[in-house]
Amino acid sequence: MNTSSAIQVLLVDDHNVVRSGLATFLRAYEDLELVGEAKNGLEAIHLSQKVKPDVILMDLKMPEMDGVAATRAILASCPDIKIIAMTSFDEADLVHDVLAAGAIGYLLKNITADELAKAIRDAVSGRSTLSPEAAQVLIQATRSTKQAPCDLTEREMEVLQLVVQGKSNQQIADAMVITLATVKAHISNILAKLQVSSRSEAIAHAIKNKIVSL
Repeated sequence: MNTSSAIQVLLVDDHNVVRSGLATFLRAYEDLELVGEAKNGLEAIHLSQKVKPDVILMDLKMPEMDGVAATRAILASCPDIKIIAMTSFDEADLVHDVLAAGAIGYLLKNITADELAKAIRDAVSGRSTLSPEAAQVLIQATRSTKQAPCDLTEREMEVLQLVVQGKSNQQIADAMVITLATVKAHISNILAKLQVSSRSEAIAHAIKNKIVSL
């Protein structure tokens, strides 16, 4: 992670025009800094290990290695990096797969510069951002899915509800008037009970299985 005040961002997309457009977006904000570009998942893995960005904007449909596989590989070695999936497609399998791989957000490429900047800042703070289309895909998936068994305690349910709302650990601690260490313990228990490995996967699981209300 960088020690400067600017949020360091790595762009990953196989289309030069898209990368150029996103780079232009980033340069409009003083608190965002472009530190590298990659045109496929393999390049993203190598470059992320070299520059250690705070946030990666990850395309999903790419040659050689797609964004889902790259996300999984990058987070396995650099778990502190926040990855936001960006795609022109709102396909259900992509939403579920990349969130399960550990991405903290899922956006369509038709968002505005301000929306993108906010998503990047939120990611650094540990808050998830889902495009309305992606959220709808997750909600629709619950219509044909029976509620999964859930043995979360009442307190854990409260924490999970706040996680789904995109609250950071500190915000959860403040809202529930508990310590940060207690929040982390609750989240660790939640991930174990839901059999997931990340906050994003927990959010997707909770919404899909109607464990919490939106």
